[in-house]
This record gives sequence, structure tokens and C-alpha cells, in this order.
Amino acid sequence: MRGFAEEADAGLLSPVSASPLVAALTGDRAVLAAILAIESGWAAVLEKAGLAPAGSAAVVASAAEAGRYDLADIALRAQGGGNPVIPLLADLRKQVAALDTAGVGAGKAVHTSLTSQDVLDTALMLLARNTVHAVLADLHGTAAALAAVAEQHADTLCVGRSLTQHSLPYTFGLRAAQWFHGVAAAGRQLAALEFPVQFGGAAGTLAAGTVLTAGTHATPFSLADALAVQLGLAPAPAPWHTNRLAITSLGNALAAVLDAYGKISADVLFLSRPEVGEVAEPRAAGRGVSSAMPQKQNPVLSVLVRSAALQAPGLAAQLHLAAATFNDERPDGAWHIEWPALRQLLALTLGAAGHFRELAEGLQVFPAAMRRNLDLAGPLLLAEGVNAAVAPLLAENDGRNGKQQLQDVVDRTLQVAPAEQATTYRKLLRDAVPAAVVPDARLAELLDPASYLGQSVEISRRILAAFPEFVTRTPNANGASRG
Repeated sequence: MRGFAEEADAGLLSPVSASPLVAALTGDRAVLAAILAIESGWAAVLEKAGLAPAGSAAVVASAAEAGRYDLADIALRAQGGGNPVIPLLADLRKQVAALDTAGVGAGKAVHTSLTSQDVLDTALMLLARNTVHAVLADLHGTAAALAAVAEQHADTLCVGRSLTQHSLPYTFGLRAAQWFHGVAAAGRQLAALEFPVQFGGAAGTLAAGTVLTAGTHATPFSLADALAVQLGLAPAPAPWHTNRLAITSLGNALAAVLDAYGKISADVLFLSRPEVGEVAEPRAAGRGVSSAMPQKQNPVLSVLVRSAALQAPGLAAQLHLAAATFNDERPDGAWHIEWPALRQLLALTLGAAGHFRELAEGLQVFPAAMRRNLDLAGPLLLAEGVNAAVAPLLAENDGRNGKQQLQDVVDRTLQVAPAEQATTYRKLLRDAVPAAVVPDARLAELLDPASYLGQSVEISRRILAAFPEFVTRTPNANGASRG
């Protein structure tokens, strides 16, 4: 049964999150360890406050080693009470009793004045904090890589696309800067999260805690604050057991990261199509292979990341649905649907963060292909700029103002075959605009894509300057490059 529980987290049908790191931070064993950490931390708080026998914390800490417990058995028994804390607590008490060989009465320190929601909510905050730290480490690496691409390709011409069609001249530096913008903004939102400790007792009144601390210098609030310090979580001014902003804010921030990654992945998937060929994912042995076609090099990193991004909105919505239906002082089902949605969001975001960092740091960029695709539209791509510069200079002709005359040039050009449009547009434009009004040299300048980039370079610079904390590379959660 133990083996079944561990294999259940392997991620066979979720390859984006099938990672030892993801399993270690979000898997069943991690949840179990977080619950035990809360119980152990609480015992330490009680002993320090003189509310549990001396020596209790050490016994409970020894009993709280996750390897002592059978995940599958606890999961099955959790059906009896509706949450995993209840059966785990029974097993913990047995372990404490067995280990309390000195007879210090350590059992008095286990779960005293707490309720299951206190423990599980706080455990999920602990799990989320650890996972978010790892996500942010990869996100910093991703953002720094995108910033470097933006700076390197500040002047690399490409074509902008609107509703699938060529729109205006663009720079790949600006595209990368906008990618960076989405990632950095989402990262800043994620980094601003707090992970509050939960406390409230059976119904959120701290009644049992009040009895526990009667006649002492402690209060239920001071104990909760001490637990927050013990665990490295944020203190909470009051129980939040029915106010789920801590959960929905976390879900929103995780979904925002996956939104940013998903947008870029969609772009990379398009730009890496053979007929476009402007970028390519980094190569790695065994990646991108097909079971039937040996020549294929599938953009698997982008596919995996996009698969995570497509799942995120539904999972975040599930958290909001739960929050909006948290009836009474402990809801009948809404609390329970938070757990799988939140854990799946954490796992998907962490898995995608690792894949996307590798993509960003190894992205191959092909400026020649970008120029080739830019030239496909020919000078028509500059029609907006030409019209803005030239229309005011043209005299009215046959009742048509300058703007209407230039639009007629575009309309007539679009009637010929695409291969002939560049030559046709230049000729019709020259015929419609006297050389005395716009000399050949000025017209050539207006038809140069590099002359109509607006504030592309300055926009990129401003984006990077707005998020300085994400421009410099940082190591991942393990202090090393994650590949």
C-alpha cells in the first residue's frame, strides 16, 4: 500500500509536473510532512509557553517524521472524518506514546486546542510557501533570460501580427521585452503573497485556546503568532477559516504566472513552425521525438507549459467557487474541493516554471527568417506610416482628399496577386504622389521598415527598468542551475 501511495503522485498523465522536485514539494508525502510540521511546531510553542510538559516538543518532533506513516492507509481512513488530519493525528498520538519512554506526558502537547482546519489550512500554507519559493527561483531565471534576449535583439527587425495577419514592422527585442513584462509582473504579484497561519479552534472562537491559556501570560493570539514564527509563516490578526482570500489570492497569482507562460508558449509554438522558422526551442537528447516520425522535432517544452496554462483558469475558478460557497463556520464540501485544486495549481506552476526556464535560457533566435517574413508583406506594411506622412501633403483630386487617394492605392494593390503587390504598390504610390511633393529619397525612407518602429526601443527599455529585481539572474531553489 505504501508503494501505491507514492506511485499515485508519479504524474504519468501530467508530464508537465512529472518531476522529482514537484513531487517533493507538492506530493502526498509533502502534504503529510507539512501537517506533521504544524503539529510538531505547535508542541514546541506550547512547551515554550509553559502549557505542555518539558521535553514534550522533542518527543513530538521525533514522532513527526513523515517516514513513520503509511500514506495509503491514512488516505483511506480519511474518508471516515472527511480530512486526512484525523487519521494522521490518531497515528501521531500512538507514535508519541511509544516514544515517550521517559514518561514526560508529551501526548498533552499534541493538537491541544486546535481543530483539523487549523492544521490543514496552515499545512497548505506551508506547502504553498515552499513551492512558491521554488517557482520564483525559476521565474527569476526565466525573466533574466528574456531580458537578455530583449537587449540583444533590440534592433532585430521582425513583423508584428494582428488577428493572424501582418500588421506593422516590429522588433524581436520588443516582443521579448513584452514576454518579460508578463513574467515579471506575475512574478512580482507572486512574490508579494503572504502565507498566514490559521488558528481558530472548533468554530473559530478560540474557546479551547482561551481555556488553555487561562491564568497564564499567554493568549490564543500570542500562541498563534509564535506558531507563525516557528514555521516561517505570516501571523494572522484573526481566524480566516471562512474568509478564503489567502487561498484565492494564491490561486490568482499562480494562474497569472501560468497565463504569462502560456502566452509566450503560444507565440513560440507559432514562431517555431517550419514555415515561419523565427525561433526554436533548445535541443536535448530524446526531446521532441515522435513515436512514428523519426524526422520530427516537436516543441515539447512549449506544449507542456501551454498544457499547464490551459488548466490554470479552471483550477483558480474552483478556488473562487469554494470561497463563495463557504457556508456556516465550516462548509459542507467547499473546503474539501480547495485541496486538490490548490495542490494541482502548485504542481502545474512549479513544473511549468522549470520547463519554461529551460526554454527561455536556451531559446534559439533566427533574425534572417524574421527579415524574410517581414519582407513578405513588402512596402504595404508601411501603408499606415506613408498615409500619415504623405496624405496631408496631397492636394484634393477628383473630390478625394489625400487620405482617400492613398487608400485607393492600397485597395488597387490588394487586387493583384501577392507576389506582385510589392512592385505594384511602389508604382501606384509613385504615380499618386508627385516627386515634387515627396522626392524619391524621402519615399524610399518611408518604405524602409526600420523607419517606422515608433518607440519600440524605448518601450523595451522602460519595461526592463520597471522590474529591476527580475533582470539579474538568480539561482534556483537548490542554489544551482535547473535543467
